[in-house]
Amino acid sequence: MTNGWIDIKNTDMMLIMGGNPAENHPCGFKWAMEAKRNRNAKLISVDPRFTRTSSTADLFCQIRAGTDIAFLGGLIRYAIENNRIAKDYLVNYTNAAFVVKEGFKLPEDGLYSGFDAATGAYNTSTWNYEQGGDVSGKANSAQPASSAPPGLPPNAAYDLTLQHPRCVFQLLKQQYSRYTPELVERITGIPKEQYLKAIDMFTSVRKDGDMKKVATIIYAVGWTQHTFGTQIIRTAAMIQLLLGNVGRAGGGVNALRGHSNIQGATDMAGLYDSLPGYLKAPIPANTELAAYLKRTTPTASKPSVWDSFNYYSNTPKFMVSLLKAMYGPAATKENGFAFDYLPKIDRDYSWTHIWDDMYNGKVKGMMAFGMNGVMVGPDTNKNINALKKADWLVVGEIYPDETSEFWRAPGIAVDEQKTINTTVYRLPCAGFAEKDGSMTNSARWVTWKYAAVPTPGEARLDQDIVAQIFLRVRSLYKKEGGKFPDPILNLTWPYADSAHPPLSQLAMELNGKALAELKDEKTGQVIKTGQQLPGFAWLKDDGTTACGNWIYSGCWTEAGNQLARRGTEDPSGLGIFPNWAWSWPANRRVLYNRASCDPDGKPWDPERKQVWWNEASQTWAGNDVPDFKPDSHPKDHMGPFIMNAEGVGRLFVPIGALADGPFPEHYEPIESPTKNLLHPDQSNNPLVKKFKTPYDKFGDPAEYNIVCTTYRLTEHYHYWTKNNPMNVQLIPEPFVEMPVELAEEKGIKGTDKVKVISARGTYIAKAFVTRRLKPLMIDGKKVYPIGLPIHQGFRGIKEDQGKDARTPANLLTPAVTDPNAHTPESKGFLVKVEKA
Repeated sequence: MTNGWIDIKNTDMMLIMGGNPAENHPCGFKWAMEAKRNRNAKLISVDPRFTRTSSTADLFCQIRAGTDIAFLGGLIRYAIENNRIAKDYLVNYTNAAFVVKEGFKLPEDGLYSGFDAATGAYNTSTWNYEQGGDVSGKANSAQPASSAPPGLPPNAAYDLTLQHPRCVFQLLKQQYSRYTPELVERITGIPKEQYLKAIDMFTSVRKDGDMKKVATIIYAVGWTQHTFGTQIIRTAAMIQLLLGNVGRAGGGVNALRGHSNIQGATDMAGLYDSLPGYLKAPIPANTELAAYLKRTTPTASKPSVWDSFNYYSNTPKFMVSLLKAMYGPAATKENGFAFDYLPKIDRDYSWTHIWDDMYNGKVKGMMAFGMNGVMVGPDTNKNINALKKADWLVVGEIYPDETSEFWRAPGIAVDEQKTINTTVYRLPCAGFAEKDGSMTNSARWVTWKYAAVPTPGEARLDQDIVAQIFLRVRSLYKKEGGKFPDPILNLTWPYADSAHPPLSQLAMELNGKALAELKDEKTGQVIKTGQQLPGFAWLKDDGTTACGNWIYSGCWTEAGNQLARRGTEDPSGLGIFPNWAWSWPANRRVLYNRASCDPDGKPWDPERKQVWWNEASQTWAGNDVPDFKPDSHPKDHMGPFIMNAEGVGRLFVPIGALADGPFPEHYEPIESPTKNLLHPDQSNNPLVKKFKTPYDKFGDPAEYNIVCTTYRLTEHYHYWTKNNPMNVQLIPEPFVEMPVELAEEKGIKGTDKVKVISARGTYIAKAFVTRRLKPLMIDGKKVYPIGLPIHQGFRGIKEDQGKDARTPANLLTPAVTDPNAHTPESKGFLVKVEKA
């Protein structure tokens, strides 16, 4: 989240798409209700089905799953055509005025400039800015690009009048001019009049030039789990930049994470292509630290008269401090701080590729802790058959699960079980109430928690299991050697009890410490050797600081555990609560909050003051921690989006930062009941790759013509609570929500047992016939949507005996992914429905 849960109470307008917080985030949803109750905020719910969130909305639109970019693209068109944009914010705080290189082509045919059909990838050299400074009123005055290697030009061409035909604003306008209300209706199934009412309501916060009101966009995995999920979220960010809603109390783009600590997992390099703190993982071309830093450290690209903090220019400090935290004395300046110890990412190691590689014999074993891969899918059958080919599987869990018992899946006979040679090790781990540590919520608030009860029996803490495996592996390397033992032998392990590492010491390691005496020449403050660092501003690239995760620096200082703070004071009344726990980065609650002020440093809305320029002290001050260079005077025109090289928000994303286009474009899901009405010859995202195993099959809409989506229920927590009798008593069996009209057409009545069949598998459950889903008219053709919950699998307890067909929902879903985030497309695919 750019903002936070409590901050939602400050909004005037909510667009909730791709999420159902009333049911899936009920504690957090109370802040949306606070906004409605106390600010008369309006709520628009856009969802494939009428949910409990929809029941609280001022306006509900039923949308065909997977058509969100069409909806949002039409909103952009409407905002521009009706002048419901934040003009000063747009010109000064975004790259709307930047001029794009000649030769860049928009995707009228479904493809941007540079597509190579042979490789299935883009040459992104035209996705860049021209150089040349101010070209306002000079349509052809930008300088031609140099022949230097691809990179952002230091002196970007710009036109503050926004009239240059190749400025970002004009290209944006051209891109979404095609997204008319009539076309949006044909694609999404939302009637034109209802759609116009929704986008008029949302953009009304900028009616008549009003800059005081604020709107927020709230989403969850209903947006991420598509082959264009990243670009859906990008479209939302573009809307919020156009309307001037980013950085402001009650605004932002706010992701609702699906678990209490998913945010923390990604912060700590839960993704294969990142290091802790979202530093980029090395690739084979990075043969030394200098090459890595050249690739990953941006240089400023901006109008020469503007300023850019370009905070990622500090990447060398973050990276060297990380290497010192990992390898300690073995990381020296002479050996590039042991950079060579890090593995290099030579191919795609994302979730679906792991399972495909396992099926093809490339991955021989797996350690699965708190991750039920068979249930998670996609394509559960493929994952089960991949595990049959593995040599070994280690599962750390609190219950027996479908992954550890894959060999007992329905359809696997006893004789076949005898032929499966995978050795399964099941380790009893600790539940959340049995361990201390921290949790990082959707709002980036990191809160320390304490163990409520000890682990039962022989169960062990997760970190103890990992530590003890590591110590045994290290002992083997010491004893037997190996091809490259150095990274294992030299890994720092500075914990008081090496076999039982206290998580408090790990948190201190993440925060970082001084390895030599440090002094701030400006303030005179001194940090002595061995002391905890106050924050990431103290990190050095010379080996004198160690920090396990730069964005967590400040979480455990010399003042102690900041995560355990419980101060309830909130002087601003904005829900900042600066002394409750700690949020990254730097205990800042709203990211990019400099944008909450106009170019002169005065808040757009004085009643919701976050930060402001203090002329007397010549610094930025505020109720929140300013997300800005503290002494940058407004006249310096430093951009508020300090993590971008340009210093401004990106309506246009340059040089391949996103693999599939600098602007989002509507593509159909891989399985769709219709061709893409924008460009029928290029219906799907051209960068989506399809695997080649026998399980990677796709449905023909002539046979599979019902659009299916999946979701979670309030009464269950993912795949765990089906082991809890009380939860099972609430929802004892799976079901399929279907429109009344579809049920009548198929001769199905409520509670009839039905089969939902995709090209990959069959899901069996009772019919839940409802008017919460209705048939949609897609380009003049009736299309039925259905929905089903994900929770039940083939592991169960006596309370659901005989009620559950033991068919996981992800038997149905395809193993195709977004080319940026590599997230599978679980929220929109084709099925057929039959009576069982």
